Order: sequence, then C-alpha cells, then structure tokens
Amino acid sequence: MDDMDTHGPRTQRPLTDREIGRFLSLVLRHDPGRIDIRLDPQGWVDTTTLIRQARRHGRTFDLPTLRRVVRDNDKQRFTLSPDGARIRAAQGHSVAVDLALAPAIPPATLWHGTARASLDSIFRDGLVPGRRRHVHLSTDEATAMKVGTRHGRAVVLRVAAERMQDDGLIFWRADNGVWLSGHVPPRYLSFA
Repeated sequence: MDDMDTHGPRTQRPLTDREIGRFLSLVLRHDPGRIDIRLDPQGWVDTTTLIRQARRHGRTFDLPTLRRVVRDNDKQRFTLSPDGARIRAAQGHSVAVDLALAPAIPPATLWHGTARASLDSIFRDGLVPGRRRHVHLSTDEATAMKVGTRHGRAVVLRVAAERMQDDGLIFWRADNGVWLSGHVPPRYLSFA
C-alpha cells in the first residue's frame, strides 16, 4: 500500500506506526487540506478532529495509537498539548503557521547537513528555507549528516551560530530540539 495514496488505502490492514508518522508529517506540516482539517495559527489541531478526518480519508488509528506514535517518533516530529487534546508538528512546516516560539540563544556552533550538489547556491545565497518556514540546524554533526544523506551525497556545514546571534540574527528552538533560523548568510558557514 502506498501510505500517501490520496484515494485511501487499497486494503483495510492496520497502518504501521511509520505509516502513521509519515501521514501526520504530511497533514500537519504540508497539506492539512488533504483530509479537510484546519490548523490554528500556531499549527495545532484537535486530536479528535484529526482522528475523525483521517478515518474519513481511509487512515484509521485511535488516540492511544496516536499518543504512542508521537512518543516513539525517532525525531520527535510531533507535539501533543499538555492535556493531550491537540497535536501539531514540532517544526518543518511548509504551510503558514507561527509556532509562537520565543527567541533562544543558540550554542556557539550548529550544524547543517545538505547535498554536495547544493553547495554552490548555499555559498552564494546562504541557507534558505526553500518551501519550509525555517532553516533547520542540528546540535551535532552526526544528526546533520543523517539529514544531509536524504538529499544526495551529503556534506555537513558548520554554522557560526554565536556570531550570527551577536550580529542580531534570531534563532528559535523547536519543541523537539531542532534549531531554527530564517536564513543563514554564507559568511557564517564553513565546512565541518
């Protein structure tokens, strides 16, 4: 079964946690209209609405399963509200949301994994969000390398985050610990 099939599942077998996670990433980060839900301005949606609309579109899971998927997600991509009544993606949105994160002071150095093929444009224009709302930065090289391999032959770039902060650029830290920036100019980048 293609877990992103717009026509619903071809069979009625239960979705795996991975399939649910991918589905949640799609509807909470990029395409809530896919299942006719609306995110509030901070990206939240009621869990009951999400589960009901997912079921109507052939993606059946219950609240305990949703909680398990959120808890066990390897990248902690999703956040449940303290009362468990709402859910949102922690970061990575391409839809307009304001996560209402307070500016944060980053560590001196952050890391960004990317494809080697992107280096010319990166060193010309800096790191830009592209279709996303923010540039994503990691606190360690290994995580950045893992992210970079999703885009081709990977390379890890060092980001002089403390210098950026000193120069007035703003950072935010997502619920899952990913560091976010609106743009990283090339002068703050170097090879790891």
